[in-house]
Amino acid sequence: MRGRNVRRSDGVRWWRRGRGEGFGRWLLRGPAQVMFLADVRTGAVFCLALATADWRYGGYALGGAALGTGTARLLHVTRDRVEQGLEGYNSCLVALWCAVFLGAGRLSTALLAAAGCVVTTVATAAVVRLLHGWRLPPLTLPYCLLASAVTIAAPAFRRVRPHEAGLAALPGPATGPTGPHPDDLWRAFFRDISQVFFLEQWYAGALLLAGLFLAGRVVGLLACAGSATGILTAWALGAPAAGIADGTMGCNAVLVAIALGGVFLVPTPATVLYALLGAATATAVTPAVAHLLAPSGGRAFTWPFVLTTLCFLAAARSFPRLAGRTPAPDADEVRPRLPGATARTA
Repeated sequence: MRGRNVRRSDGVRWWRRGRGEGFGRWLLRGPAQVMFLADVRTGAVFCLALATADWRYGGYALGGAALGTGTARLLHVTRDRVEQGLEGYNSCLVALWCAVFLGAGRLSTALLAAAGCVVTTVATAAVVRLLHGWRLPPLTLPYCLLASAVTIAAPAFRRVRPHEAGLAALPGPATGPTGPHPDDLWRAFFRDISQVFFLEQWYAGALLLAGLFLAGRVVGLLACAGSATGILTAWALGAPAAGIADGTMGCNAVLVAIALGGVFLVPTPATVLYALLGAATATAVTPAVAHLLAPSGGRAFTWPFVLTTLCFLAAARSFPRLAGRTPAPDADEVRPRLPGATARTA
């Protein structure tokens, strides 16, 4: 099938015998692409990390990736995007978010997650099309749009969120100690990574980091640098120690460091420093986004990562030191520079 156009009839025969192994590889690439990787082994380790927190989380993540990938295939999305897991990572996040925040054991959560994954495929296509003019990738923008919409609407539907208490949490001044305890720092380092998948367990973050190093040393080191930058920036700005310790302040910094340091720009000393500046910026943007979303609960999701990365990518084209030796990212095909990663499209 590679190297020729996909016939329309293939769309209804892709489940036939002999395709199962291929689809399984596409499926595992979905969770891996949350961290910009198309490595099947990394995807499997990521699912294992989710299962260490709750086996249902691993099931939701895989199920979400399957629904997103399957829907895209049935709608004849470009085969390369489907094969590389690029139609599975946003739906993976949507399904996992539903499981973590709405209750993994509820039937309504499963149904909402399934519907959300299908809609995410549509949202992904729309975002890719809209950003095409600026030649920018969609990142996790489709997931952010769906998660924010569900969060805002959830209190109005008792079968979605049956709790009596509202989600609104009006912003206020930071309180509490600003210096994290030394024992919390190393946990925060791993929680910055685990919070990308909404998990607070530090050991899940350690396993996720192992999956990154399995794909390549560069991506693992970038994740470590992003986490450290997030912690240092939050501490320097006087963020509450609790927000640093639980990883919510630094998780977006991890994604920004990987995206700018080796995926969308050639990894050089200049681009790594640029990526760490972006990581620090995303850390500072996180409470700003949380305050803007306070009426619906104040969850920043990955909005800081999306906004910071798109801004820094657009700006990089004006800096020859960063973009002079590499073509500007294209909305339909962005090649990675990370060792151990395969083609990363949009």
